[in-house]
Amino acid sequence: MIKRYGKQDALVVLIQMVDDYDLEGLATEMAEIQRLTDTEFCLLAIPVDNWNKDLSPWTAPAVFGKEDFGDGAKETLTEILKLTNDNTKSYIIGGYSLAGLFALWAVYQTDVFKGAAAASPSVWFPGFTDYMRERRPHTDSVYLSLGDKEEKTRNPVMAAVGDRIREASEILKSQGVTTTLEWNSGNHFKDAALRTARAFAWVIGL
Repeated sequence: MIKRYGKQDALVVLIQMVDDYDLEGLATEMAEIQRLTDTEFCLLAIPVDNWNKDLSPWTAPAVFGKEDFGDGAKETLTEILKLTNDNTKSYIIGGYSLAGLFALWAVYQTDVFKGAAAASPSVWFPGFTDYMRERRPHTDSVYLSLGDKEEKTRNPVMAAVGDRIREASEILKSQGVTTTLEWNSGNHFKDAALRTARAFAWVIGL
C-alpha cells in the first residue's frame, strides 16, 4: 500500500520505492528534506515486495546470496506512471541502492520525471553503464552519490561500483545532463535516509 507523506496537494511529488528498512527511516528523511529546501512537497513511498525482481531492468545472476535478479522494472514502472497523470505537478523519482538504480533507469524510459535522485545506486549492475552510454535520459537532472567505502569490498562485482559511478557521472556530463556526484563518508549502510534526502533536495532545488 502506498504511503503518503508531506503536503498532499503539493505541486512537487517525490516517488520512492521502499522496503521495510527505508520505511523506518522516512521520518528522518522527511525532516532532512524539509531542512534543506523551502519547497512544499508530497512523498509517495511505494513498498516493493521482491526487491531483486521488481526493481531490476533485466535479468542478472545473484551477486550476494542465491537470489538472481529478475526483469520486473518495466512492470513496476508501468504501475508508477499511473500516479503521474497530473500535468500541473512536477514528479521526481528517487531511491537508495537498487531503488536508486531503478530511479536512474526510469528516466531513460519516460520524460514524465523532472529528475532522478539516485542515492548510492547499484550501478555495479551488469551492463548498466553500457546501457547509459548508448542512450540519453529523458531528463536534464540526475543526482548520484556513493559512500567512500562502498567499493572496498571483497565481492568483485560490487567492488566495481566506484568505477561505475564515476563512469556514469562522466557519461551524463558528456551528454549535457545537469548532474552531480556526491561522495559520502562510510559504507553502503550508513545514513541511508539522510543520503536519500540530500538526493531529493538537490533535484528539488534545480
